[in-house]
Amino acid sequence: MVDARTVVLLASLMASLMSLVLFFQWRSYPSTIRGLGHWTAAPLMLSCTTLLGALRGSLPDLLTIAIPSVLLFAGLYLAYLGTQRFLDQPTAVPRWTAFITVTSIPALWFTVVEPDFRARLLIMSPPMALLLGLHARLMYNRGPRSFGGRLLLVVLSVGALYQLFRFIVLGLVPPDWTGFNPAVPPPLFIVAYVVIVLMLSVGLVLLANERLRSEFAQQTVRDPLTDAYTRHHMNTLCQQELARSRYYGHTLSLLLIDLDGLKAVNDTYGQQRGDQLLVELVAQVKTLLRPRDRLGRFSGKAFLLLLPETAVTDAEALAERIRLTVERTFVSPRCTVSIGLTASQADGDTLDRLLARTHQALTQAKAQGHNRVESA
Repeated sequence: MVDARTVVLLASLMASLMSLVLFFQWRSYPSTIRGLGHWTAAPLMLSCTTLLGALRGSLPDLLTIAIPSVLLFAGLYLAYLGTQRFLDQPTAVPRWTAFITVTSIPALWFTVVEPDFRARLLIMSPPMALLLGLHARLMYNRGPRSFGGRLLLVVLSVGALYQLFRFIVLGLVPPDWTGFNPAVPPPLFIVAYVVIVLMLSVGLVLLANERLRSEFAQQTVRDPLTDAYTRHHMNTLCQQELARSRYYGHTLSLLLIDLDGLKAVNDTYGQQRGDQLLVELVAQVKTLLRPRDRLGRFSGKAFLLLLPETAVTDAEALAERIRLTVERTFVSPRCTVSIGLTASQADGDTLDRLLARTHQALTQAKAQGHNRVESA
């Protein structure tokens, strides 16, 4: 039969490996994925807690009882802090640091001054249950509804209930009860604790992986600078809407919007100011669109606007509103837009033909002096 020490040592090793995985994720993942550094330290501290606890009897109680209790609090809070930053939620590090410091005092007192195993756990279980419960509530309210998010929510909820259950049951056990007795099977508390630590580490790794996949998927859909759709995704949307317009007999329109004078802005004010103008252009155009309209970045300074169920006359009116809005807004530095537009004409019209006509109309608008709307 495997004793409790063996179970704890194996769980500590696996949690340490999860911490190593999180470390490599932290070092290699985009900086937009926050909290990974705290998640890296959390399972490492928790595994040290179980490892030192397994050495009880071989080392002084200060090293095997008091310090692990402090590390347990710190590890659970680092996991919570990492999740707060991962989900872009406010944090309260000073208050929690003070809370951990105050609640760690009984661990030292009932270990060094007045050794009492049961009293120590009875005092420390409720604060741990509170910390785990707050973490679970955060995941329930703000966490992703993915496998990793659900797994972490379950683990945290079970962990909070485990602390409350231990708080109740410990009042019934003999005062000289010890968690490590090789003559009996591993106690329920020890097994439950090491499983919670291990599964917490697994949940954090899964959440980080899921966020990375989500960011990669987002990059194929949204332009990272302007948040307009990418050209690849716009091609997909246009193809879908063109097929839909053929089926229902509707007309769709396309606008190709090009920001005039961007090169001069970049040369005079720098690339960063030019990027800001592109972001502002997208923001201005979006205020004039319907929910079903789609705007995508077609090239460096050109944007493609898809208008479902829109006749060419309505598209021209919208294009003129866009032109006037930019003309009135972009005054320092001075910038305008040239717009070429077209509408689907027959069942045989293809996306390539539509794009060719919008480009032809845009070229004509630029040739006639910029700050114009031309139709093809």
